Amino acid sequence: MRTNSLNLCRTYGTAYEPPKPGTNVGIALQTLGRLPIHGVRVAGTLTTCGWYIHAGDEWSDDADFYQPLCVEHLAERCPQVLPFLALPVGWHFLTDGSGFCDVWFDESP
Repeated sequence: MRTNSLNLCRTYGTAYEPPKPGTNVGIALQTLGRLPIHGVRVAGTLTTCGWYIHAGDEWSDDADFYQPLCVEHLAERCPQVLPFLALPVGWHFLTDGSGFCDVWFDESP
C-alpha cells in the first residue's frame, strides 16, 4: 500500500500523510458493493484519521450513515480505497476500483 499511496501523492503534488495505525475511518458500510466509491478527508481527532467513505450515488447526512471502522480493516472491507488514504486533509477521491479515479482538492470544510 505504501508505494501506491506515495506515488499517488507525488502525482498530485501533495504531502504524504497516511492515517495513524489504530485510528478509525467513517465508512457507510451499508453502501459497500456499489460504485463509484467516494472519499473525503477532513481534520481528524485523536481516534479518527478524518476519512469518510461511501459508495454509490446516494449520500446522507444522517448521523448513523457512517460507522467507525479501524483503518487496518479497510484492506478486507474496501481495499479499493487503500492507495488514496495518504492524501492530506481537504482531498477527495472517486474511484471504481478498476482503473478509473478522480482526485481533487477542495479548501472548503
